[in-house]
Amino acid sequence: MSAVEAKLAELGLSLPEVVPPLAAYRPAVLSGRYVYTAGQLPMVDGELALTGKVGAEVTAEEAKELARTCALNALAAVKSVAGDLDRVARVVKVTGFVASAADFTGQPGVLNGASELLVDVLGDKGVHARSAVGVAVLPLDAPVEVEIQVELTDAS
Repeated sequence: MSAVEAKLAELGLSLPEVVPPLAAYRPAVLSGRYVYTAGQLPMVDGELALTGKVGAEVTAEEAKELARTCALNALAAVKSVAGDLDRVARVVKVTGFVASAADFTGQPGVLNGASELLVDVLGDKGVHARSAVGVAVLPLDAPVEVEIQVELTDAS
């Protein structure tokens, strides 16, 4: 077991299976020393954990937990092309999309769920730049979508 997966286990988590693509793309692509993930939805066992708009059908607290799930799915996608999460040198960028009710402005707090998970699991390597974007709708009526860019310690 890798050190990163041991840390996940210590937190009571495990990497899920990589979420199959919903359209014509790959869950993650390796380019040199960088891994770029596709947007990851809060899928658990092949199903969306919740649907709806944040600030309406979904609370900010629920959405923050969903963002955490998205980040865990993104780590699974990274592992699928990197082979081992111990190769992660750092998370470079996180981009998150929040399907928001018209008056909801708490997108950064929602995306903290993903950011905090990455730091909890990877320590200083998980500290990253980030964008938190409010949108009208996401695929499958998901409340949150997260993509990450990761630098690896070496190219393979």
